[in-house]
Amino acid sequence: MKIGLIGTGRMGGAIVQRLLACGHEVTIWNRSMAKTEPLVELGAKTAPSPSAVVAACEITISILTDGAAIDSAYRGAGGVLEADLSGKLLIEMSTVRPSTSIALAKDILAKGGGVIDCPVGGTVGPARDGKLLGLVGGSDQDVAKARPILDQLCRRVEHVGPNGSGATLKLSVNLPLLVFWQSFSEALSISSKLDISPERLIDILSDTSGAPNMLKARAPAIVASLKGQVSPNAAFTLDNIRKDLRTMIEEAKSMGWDIPVTSATLKEFDKTSAAGMGEADGLEVPAWFIKTHSK
Repeated sequence: MKIGLIGTGRMGGAIVQRLLACGHEVTIWNRSMAKTEPLVELGAKTAPSPSAVVAACEITISILTDGAAIDSAYRGAGGVLEADLSGKLLIEMSTVRPSTSIALAKDILAKGGGVIDCPVGGTVGPARDGKLLGLVGGSDQDVAKARPILDQLCRRVEHVGPNGSGATLKLSVNLPLLVFWQSFSEALSISSKLDISPERLIDILSDTSGAPNMLKARAPAIVASLKGQVSPNAAFTLDNIRKDLRTMIEEAKSMGWDIPVTSATLKEFDKTSAAGMGEADGLEVPAWFIKTHSK
């Protein structure tokens, strides 16, 4: 199948690798075209604009930084909405507010295209291995059309409602995990004086009711960080975490909710980013916290 992908950042690039491994013909576009070069070497083709990607493909996936990036790629010069969308399906995977997904769906549907929002749970490794969690909003017809591709990218696909529903659930899914990095940092501060190796400590903590699945999956990298080894390739940077936390707070406020733990976590991560950790993987935060906050 001819599949397009708009946005070849860390996750987008990993998804391209998965699509190529599954035998698809993949056409890509990224604002910084230099980031597409490794993917071209693997067999992907480039297009000069988002609209050109859509024109060349049956299904196009986009996974972009935020609402502003979506607006540029879809509504800007050479954007998706300039293409003939009749019979085309768009799969929008960015982590954004549901209102962004709903407004985009309205524009795409008005031009005769199909669209689902399908933000995904998981990082670069699961994306390459086809083991993401797909959270889908859209019509039954569009979801059914997307299903064969989603099943190749995801270990589990959940259709949870109309357009915007996947975006809503993604914020709920990510919130406890992102807040976890700060709470885990504070937990490690309490146990920092114990005469226990990082390997043993993380093994014990990951085998408790308070540990997310991620703690076991990324235990070796967390142990390495606690030993002072910096992760060479960030799967999900602290600045991306901060962006998602801001999005969650904005969405909660729009619904009349105050989410104080999330707000407090964002304030701490703002300080951590300002100290030079913005591009570091989120799993580096606990080691940094222990190093800089000990008295």
